[in-house]
Amino acid sequence: MVSLTSLLTYSRRLLPTLKTQNHAFYTKRSFFLPGPFKRVDGRFLGFGRQSSSTAAKAAEKGEDSFLKWFLLLIPATTFGLGTWQVKRRQWKLKLIDDLTRLTTAEPIPLPLDPYEVNNLEYRRVKVRGRYDHSQELYIMPRSPVDPEREAREAGRLSSSAETGANVITPFHCTDLGITILVNRGFVPRKKIRPETRMKGQVEDEVELVGVVRLTENRKPFVPNNDVERNRWHYRDLEAMAQVTGAVPIFIDADYGSTIPGGPIGGQTRVTLRNEHMQYIITWYGLCAATSYMWYAKFIKKI
Repeated sequence: MVSLTSLLTYSRRLLPTLKTQNHAFYTKRSFFLPGPFKRVDGRFLGFGRQSSSTAAKAAEKGEDSFLKWFLLLIPATTFGLGTWQVKRRQWKLKLIDDLTRLTTAEPIPLPLDPYEVNNLEYRRVKVRGRYDHSQELYIMPRSPVDPEREAREAGRLSSSAETGANVITPFHCTDLGITILVNRGFVPRKKIRPETRMKGQVEDEVELVGVVRLTENRKPFVPNNDVERNRWHYRDLEAMAQVTGAVPIFIDADYGSTIPGGPIGGQTRVTLRNEHMQYIITWYGLCAATSYMWYAKFIKKI
């Protein structure tokens, strides 16, 4: 009982102290976190909400500014690609002109030095000698060179051209005393075997004009040459020379060397794909479209 009385007495003394401390706590709280205050027009304005709204607007403005300049990279990049294609087109046109000039120039005698020949690719040369038909090689599959048809069918997945092979025949140059390799031209698939075109197997000494070609590297997805079956898929001069005993010099006989009943000459592909104008139109068109979209979103609305 005495203890209970003492506890009640202590509580009465402690209560005013707690009220004083509690009042001080709320005073401090109201000082650091002020509530809404009244404006002149009578409306209440919350300080905390105003600060949050201002920060959100600032963040949003920063994001819009970043997005604005980031999206400007799209028209800038497409403009750069279009300009690069203009330069590529000029380079391609010059290359085509150079090849056309080389393949239409007056033929020169074939040099004896193979190293000198390596600097004459696509140059027209003239030789005189005899074919060795017993060691024919066949590069296949091939289709006859037709620049007009190839231009019409550019971009198609299939071609309407007849497939066959190019006949590569050792040619002994009587004036030079060496044997070279000559691409006599195209034959359809049904005339690949020599016995099917005996009229074209000339035995006499002939003079022909051809275009110097160098060795090729195997391109991706092109099969390896099958030496045992005599099926060649690309020009490997070292391997062809080793099989036939010729020196690694290769020329494409021109169309004038064609013998009735034999391979069709003139199978040098000098036409290069020139689609740069389409790329120029595409890139500059994208640049114009994206530039207008950027202007309409970020400039016009201002």
